Parts: sequence; C-alpha cells; structure tokens
Amino acid sequence: MDLKKRQESILRGNMYKTIFALSLPIMINNLIQTLYNLIDGLWISKIGSVEFAATSFVWPINFLFISIGMGLSVAGTSILSQLLGAGEHEKANKYASQLIVLAILSGIVLAGVGIIISKPIIMLMGVQDEILYFGDIYLKLTLLDLPFMFLFAIFNATMNSQGNTVLPTVLSAISAIINTVLDPILMFTFNMGVAGAAIATVISKAILAVAGIIILFKGNTVIKPDFKNFKFDKNIIVNSVKVALPASIGQSGSAMGFLVLNTFIVSYGTATMAAYAMVNRITSLIMQPAMGIGTSLVSVIGQNLGANNYKRAKEGFDKAIIVTSVIGVIGGLLLIVFREPIINFFMQSKDDMKVIEQSITYLIIISLSMPLMGIFSVLQGLFQGSGHTKYAMSMEIGRLWFVRLPMILLFKYFTDIDELGIWWSMSSSNLIICIYGYLVYRKGNWMNRISH
Repeated sequence: MDLKKRQESILRGNMYKTIFALSLPIMINNLIQTLYNLIDGLWISKIGSVEFAATSFVWPINFLFISIGMGLSVAGTSILSQLLGAGEHEKANKYASQLIVLAILSGIVLAGVGIIISKPIIMLMGVQDEILYFGDIYLKLTLLDLPFMFLFAIFNATMNSQGNTVLPTVLSAISAIINTVLDPILMFTFNMGVAGAAIATVISKAILAVAGIIILFKGNTVIKPDFKNFKFDKNIIVNSVKVALPASIGQSGSAMGFLVLNTFIVSYGTATMAAYAMVNRITSLIMQPAMGIGTSLVSVIGQNLGANNYKRAKEGFDKAIIVTSVIGVIGGLLLIVFREPIINFFMQSKDDMKVIEQSITYLIIISLSMPLMGIFSVLQGLFQGSGHTKYAMSMEIGRLWFVRLPMILLFKYFTDIDELGIWWSMSSSNLIICIYGYLVYRKGNWMNRISH
C-alpha cells in the first residue's frame, strides 16, 4: 500500500480494515522482539547461571533509560501524525529533523551518565561479587546502544505517523537475525562471554538505526528531514518534550512499580513468584493482538484529529474497543477452559505441585480481566495519539502505584487469603483503572489538539 492509499485508509477507509492493516505488522514486531529476547537469554544461559542472573538483574535499570526514547517515539508519532492529517508536511519535516537531533543528543548524554553510575546503582540494589561484576560489564556495554535505539525510535515514529507499520517490522526482524547470528560468534568463537552478547546487541541496533535514517533520506516517504542550516527551534523542542515527558515518566514509573511489586510477590515464597511469572508470560502472548491495536490507534487518532475529523477519531476508538474486547473475551474463555493443559505445557517439571496449583488459580482470576487489558491498551493509544500523554501516564502509574500495590498491602496485612490477594489485586486493578480512563475519555479533553 503506497503512502497516499495509507493516508486515505486512515482518514476515510473502512475502520476495521485500517486497524487490522496497521496493527498486524506491530503484532509481528512484538513477537519478533519477544523471540529475540528469548534467544538472547538462551545464549547467555549457556555461559552460566551467574551470568544469566546478572544480565536479568540489570535489565530494569536499562529499561529506565530506554523509557526516555520510548517517550520521544510516542511524541513523534502523535505530533507528526497530526501534522500530516492537517496537511502541514513542511512543518512535519522540521519536527522530524529536530526530533532526530534531540534523540541522538539524549542518547549520548544518557549513555554517558549511565556508564558513570552503572556500578554504584547495581551495588545499591544489594548485589556483590560475580553478579555485580558481570552485571556492570553487561549494563555499561548495552547502554552504548541508546543513541542508536533513540534514533530508530524516531524513524519508527515517522513511519507509524504515515501509517507505514510494515517497514519498521522488516528492519527489526533483520536486526534480530543479525543479533542472533552475532551472539554465538562473539560470545563463544571470540570468547567474549557476556560482553559479546552486549556488543552483538549494540552492533545490531546500530545497523538498524543507520538503515532507518538512510530510508528517511533516500526512501519513498512523505516526511523528509532536512539539516541544511539546521538550528534548534525552541518551540518545537518544548512542544516535543511536553508530549514526550509524561510518556517517559509513565513507562519508567511503571518499570519501578513492577520492581516494587516483585518484592511483595516474592515475600509470599518462590512458588508464588514462579506462578506469577509463568501466568504473565502466557497472558502477554494472548494480549499481543490487543497491544498491537492500541499502538496502531496512535496514528489513526493523530491523523484524524489533525484533519479535524473528530467523529472518525471517535469511530476508531469505538471499533478498537470492540475488537480488543472480543479478543479478550475469547482469549480469557480459552485460558479458563484449557487452564490445566496450558499450565502443564509451560510447567514441564511436575515436582512442585504448589506452583502448578497457584498458577491455575491465578490464570482463572486474571483471565476474567483479559478484555480490560485490551481496553487499557486502546485508551493508551487514544491519549497518546491525541498528544494528551499525561492521561496515559496517569493510567500507567496509577494502576500500579495507587491501585495495585495498595490493594496487595491491604490483602497482605488485613486478611488471611495469602497469595489470592495478589491475584485479585492484579485483576481488579485493571477494572478500576479502565473505569478511570473511560471517565477521562467521556470528558472529551482528548479532542483538544495540542499546539504545534
């Protein structure tokens, strides 16, 4: 589908077809990234359990830095899609140029800061000896990919804003293949161990970013960055940061919330932690389509608001809710009906029946809120696409810090239902935050276009 047809589809085409066409590549991309992480972890685990534990331990720290780039990507998709919807192509080019430079500089600064404070942060988290040693090596080297990751985030934003979700997926797949090939070569052939895994990631991300920039300048795209006589535009930077900052805070606040959540869950014992981790992996696979739809909605909402087509923006939201709810209901019912064979498939060892029993209970309870997870993703897409990322941030942080964690504490210290308190807190927090998001949606503030 060429650029004009994509924009025509977003602005005037069949909404169900548009949502499906935009979300399918995103779903595939998410699956590729999931498989890539699994393969990366598999190679590292072959070195040793200590090295694997060290790389897993420092991942949340790395994610806090990555959150900045994710915020820039959300800002880019929202702002650029609205400008394209309004037909302001020259302004979109200028925004893209500013965002590219901002991404590179942010990546360099954050990588430098991260490398300097890497070891002290890991020590503050209470580890020493080998985990500290290997974790520090891995974190410092992976932080070097931040400029490339942020750069690709802007490329991704420019493509998504035009409705081109296929090209970023293809490039991500190529990057994942390169990383998969480089991992064993650097780790074992060149005997670089954990450092080899990190360097493979940096190289694959660098190739990904360079390919994206070449396409922006040489490819068939509506948005064409121009650095001739470049100088920073204060208004563009301020507007971009205004949209990006809440998205970044929401992502990083969510990451920190899950760190705290894990400490509460592990206090119930390793069986509860194992059940929690296993069921979350299962439900995340089922929810990939809904998450893809929520992400695709960003460009649909942005372009239609830019074209002052509020009725169609609302139609996109309504139909995305219908699709994700149907997926959630069907997925939830299948998980409940086939709960035992599903858990037994993922839990190959039958030695710990307590883990299996808790997993089945948690799977039943969380499956009841599967449609709500889809609605959550759609509400996030609505608020991000409209540029009102503060609402997306409040949902992201609120679900964990103001609903889920307090509920777990209440169940833990004022009831005797043990791990059931965690399972019901996980499920009911989705309901409460979706009610909040729907009330914000009903107020209609999301229809107020952000200024450019």
